[in-house]
Amino acid sequence: MTLKVLMTARTLAPPGVALLEEAGCSLSFLPGETAAELAEAVRSVPYDAIISRTLALPGELIEAAPALRLIARHGVGYNNVDLASATRRGIPVLVADAGNGQSVAELTVGLALAAARRIAVLDAGIRAGRWDRAQAGQQLAGRTAGLVAFGAISRRVAVMLRAIGMRIVVHDPHIADRARHDVEWADTLDDLLAASDLVSLHCPLTPETRHLIGPAQIARLRRGAILVNTARGGLVDEAALVEALASGRLAGAGLDTFEDEPLPAGHPFLALPNVVLTPHMGGSTDAALDAVAVSAARNVIDVLIDRKIDRRLLVNPAVLERQPAQ
Repeated sequence: MTLKVLMTARTLAPPGVALLEEAGCSLSFLPGETAAELAEAVRSVPYDAIISRTLALPGELIEAAPALRLIARHGVGYNNVDLASATRRGIPVLVADAGNGQSVAELTVGLALAAARRIAVLDAGIRAGRWDRAQAGQQLAGRTAGLVAFGAISRRVAVMLRAIGMRIVVHDPHIADRARHDVEWADTLDDLLAASDLVSLHCPLTPETRHLIGPAQIARLRRGAILVNTARGGLVDEAALVEALASGRLAGAGLDTFEDEPLPAGHPFLALPNVVLTPHMGGSTDAALDAVAVSAARNVIDVLIDRKIDRRLLVNPAVLERQPAQ
């Protein structure tokens, strides 16, 4: 029987498509990438698997898909999937195998440099006919970078920032083997913030990490610090960040993710010259899209055809109590 797979976007990179087609899967897409299209597709076709990109996959849609046996994330985040509903249905949710990590890390460093050197402001000035060389930026070498969480992306960022000449401090309570990592450790988030000129966020969005950076945390940062977020928008209290940027408490920010996406028209960020904005595209490079597509397709084939689950990538392990798995 042909496996039916839904990709919740317009496209999937060719290497992922090829893997699924070679395995005999029938792959469908959402031409408009809208929530309405997703709801219609899930309710009208008995999909065996969904490859989930940015659209939310709420509980009511998971419950409305009786044939669904797998949700494969096209990426490493999973806050757009209702895990409780998937687990209750016995549906594994697997993330991609960090195939976009290098690209996200490169954008992270790019945003840090753009904010520190005010690249967007200076570019806009030249385009407007101004040749203003009086706007001094910050040199990152010799300063301290604080990394919140230390997974695959954060570790790449640490290598790049150290090469620039920055001291690296990390806070991650989930890392047990600290000795094997060549970084300094902060026991608390407050300690990291107080020590940092640049803070970069790399943790998942959970109820515990929502608004991890709020007014109290911003107040602990060194005056003139820079905040970079390429993880999840909800990690930052945006109103508090706007106030800190507008007042000059923070020198700048580089943001690839936001609480509401797309960023609403008239959002205060749009009026601030010291924030650099990109549209949640840290993993949007040719190499990263190919790697993530292959990983997501491989998860579909592994689970539904080969009957095995890579436990490293499984985010709701409680489903293993309901089904045999390797």
